[in-house]
Amino acid sequence: MTIMKKMLGITGLALVSAMLLAACSSKPSSDASSDKKELTFATVGTTAPFSYEESGKLTGYDIEVAKAVFKDSDKYKVTFKKTEWSSIFTGLDSGKYQLGGNNISYTKERSAKYLYSYPIGSTPSVLVVPKDSDIASYDDIAGHSTQVVQGTTTAAQLEKFNAENSSKPVDLNYTNENITQVLTNLNDDKFDFKIFDAPTVNTIIKNQKLNNLKTIELKSDEQPFIYFILGQDQKDLQSFVNKRLKVLQKDGTLSDLAQKYLGGDYVPSAKDLTVPSEK
Repeated sequence: MTIMKKMLGITGLALVSAMLLAACSSKPSSDASSDKKELTFATVGTTAPFSYEESGKLTGYDIEVAKAVFKDSDKYKVTFKKTEWSSIFTGLDSGKYQLGGNNISYTKERSAKYLYSYPIGSTPSVLVVPKDSDIASYDDIAGHSTQVVQGTTTAAQLEKFNAENSSKPVDLNYTNENITQVLTNLNDDKFDFKIFDAPTVNTIIKNQKLNNLKTIELKSDEQPFIYFILGQDQKDLQSFVNKRLKVLQKDGTLSDLAQKYLGGDYVPSAKDLTVPSEK
């Protein structure tokens, strides 16, 4: 009888042990999402149509292209962070952010510090003036006033203009105001002109009903592309992003997003898919 009880006890312990082992083996070894490398994508979030908030969520052309790039990725998980323009670059410098996008164009100065993706879109520039302005072309801006943000390509362009036209320079007013406020100031005749990209200007004039403004096309020998920008230590990420951009250009995703957010087919051709330093 005693032997029988011992056998039953041993059998019971074995059964419990088997059940515990089965339970442990059925539990996932790890959460698949925890294996992904977490990235932070920096953007301004106030410059429609490239990045802005809608119903409390970030959207816009740059944001939606980035979402498409990382969609279903088994390697990366991206989080979007709204910040100031200059903080995009200081955040990349410190490693706080791994990449960013906000209607970012190419400059030699930036290329010395950051990596560029393939171009994600095209943003031809326009000269914006009040409808009764005497400015009819780029040659007429000398002696007139405008607002610029420090470190932008427009600021660099006009600083160069002033160096070459020191007898009658443009009155540059540096500001941290967003482009909507800058165009509103122009609409209210506080300044004389603004140079900015056509998709943004057309969107803001329409949405804000800035009926006092008109645009003048600026001709350029080079296609004004915009890019994602990455930290210098993100070469693997750069390669991943560029491979995905090739797919999105080929399957028409970039064109669809450009039509929706930029109001036109402002996208690079297949032959334009190179990083700026490769040109």
